[in-house]
Amino acid sequence: MNQTRTFLLFALIAVAYFLTMAWEKDYAPPPPAVVASASSTAAASSDGSVPGAIPADAGSAASASTSAVAPAGAIAAAAAAPAPLISVDTDVLHLLVDSRGGSLVRADLLAYPDEAPTHKNPHPPATVLLDNDEAHYFVAQNGLVSSSDSAAQDQPNHLALFHSAQTTYKLAKGQDKLDVALTWQDAAGLKVTKTYHFTRGSYVIGLSQSIDNGSSQPWQGNAYQQLQRVAPPKPGSWFSNYTNPESRSFQGAAWYNGEKFEKLEFKNFSEKKDALDSQFKGGWAAMLRLYFVTAWIPPADQTDHYVTQTINPDSAHPHYLIRAVGPSLSVAPGQQLTTRARLYLGPNVQGTLDAIAPGLDLTIDYGMFKAIAVPMHWILSQFHAISKNWGVAIILLVLLIKGVTWKLTAMQYRSSARMRKLAPRIQALKERYGDDKAKMQQATMELYKKEKVNPMGGCLPVLITMPVFYGLFFVLEYSLELRHAAFLWIPDLSHPDPLYILPVIYAAVMLGTQWLNPAAAGMDPTQAKMMKVMPLLFTVMFAFFPAGLCLYYAVNGLVGLGQQWWVTHHIDREDAAKPASA
Repeated sequence: MNQTRTFLLFALIAVAYFLTMAWEKDYAPPPPAVVASASSTAAASSDGSVPGAIPADAGSAASASTSAVAPAGAIAAAAAAPAPLISVDTDVLHLLVDSRGGSLVRADLLAYPDEAPTHKNPHPPATVLLDNDEAHYFVAQNGLVSSSDSAAQDQPNHLALFHSAQTTYKLAKGQDKLDVALTWQDAAGLKVTKTYHFTRGSYVIGLSQSIDNGSSQPWQGNAYQQLQRVAPPKPGSWFSNYTNPESRSFQGAAWYNGEKFEKLEFKNFSEKKDALDSQFKGGWAAMLRLYFVTAWIPPADQTDHYVTQTINPDSAHPHYLIRAVGPSLSVAPGQQLTTRARLYLGPNVQGTLDAIAPGLDLTIDYGMFKAIAVPMHWILSQFHAISKNWGVAIILLVLLIKGVTWKLTAMQYRSSARMRKLAPRIQALKERYGDDKAKMQQATMELYKKEKVNPMGGCLPVLITMPVFYGLFFVLEYSLELRHAAFLWIPDLSHPDPLYILPVIYAAVMLGTQWLNPAAAGMDPTQAKMMKVMPLLFTVMFAFFPAGLCLYYAVNGLVGLGQQWWVTHHIDREDAAKPASA
């Protein structure tokens, strides 16, 4: 198999893949309106954002009570009323906590700038993960809901007004822990203290909700945590979608049920068959974006009811929600009870997330190529530990892969060289037998047998190395480590080469490959013309790929071209020596 044809196959597959993704994002029909079911725990408020309590004697989550529902007018008034924002600063996070519900409405990741630093802008702003701006709305909410009808209008949910001793908190030098407490109390004497626990250097935020029942009646209800956000703005065109890795990546909800990891794109939230509505232990609920993850993690030994739903589906910015409702709670008069959960707000760093919660590492989803991509990422990380540069690590990885597959690719190049030498004789057979395809095929196979050439010899190495090709593609596409990593003239390996040097190098490699492989016998004129424009096609396509990918392909192409030249030259020398030894 001619290697140029292999390049053409890769190009067509890649172009088709990205164009399909771009087309779906630009022209997919909007999701149909969704009306929350009255029997669901999600249908307990005017917009569905407040869950209903699950009665202690409920046989299943599906029979959850919806009687504890605040009047729509009261909920709307509470949500609209402004409340003070509480600023919290640690060494890695800047947060805003809304005293309305104690929700986290802003999160800046201080160690991860939104853009790569440059001479003109050496200190770019931090990446914003949570945001209460409506166009980019993404908040982490939590609260308590009561199963008592008498408490329905005044509950410590994420719409209730909490109070804090101060409006600014900061983790001081030498301080490893920081607690931010907010309190709520009703007229009957029920008091709830919601406390966020921060640790130096950690993106894990602890949450405790302490219920102090100073009333004369027992309190029954549930704790819940939820993530609510809008879909990211669509790119201006399919071209923007094609060139933006974040647009190509998955964005939506994800969860882990203790055994299996699942995802739900925003466009599929309205599909009943895809929606989440089940109970399981040892799980978590998350929202994903490229490089970062936000996840609520209940206690591992606790069984929660998880749901997904769409809030205000007919609005300009419908909200997508994933929620975990804890088991039923009961606090007798004069007694106390504390519920706990954790929130992860941070980078998607492979190999570190499972220590936070089982299955959290799966949020870096390589799909069907995971078995190849995960070891590739580990090897790449080891090379980085040695070289201290991700560009050099990619080059070392190329050399390692080429070394491991050297014999396979040598078979491919040897087969290609032998086929090229037989091209004149095959052309002569075509002229001799004309349109008699049966005789032509028989004569060709006899020629292959006589010259000991396997026409499929170049295909097997390609089939074996193709999974490696795609596995590494996803590693370089999704690796957080390449984000804002510099290499020589490239300031950010996760963005296109600003000088287009790598795409030009790869185009030159393809021209060299074509020079070593003149048009094969039997190639029709249309295919021959396409081969001539292939270098231009790849130059344009790679000009908008992340530079880390282009670096891999360029170095891989250069090494492959050198190997092909050596194999071809060696075969020429062997053939030249045959008459002398005869």
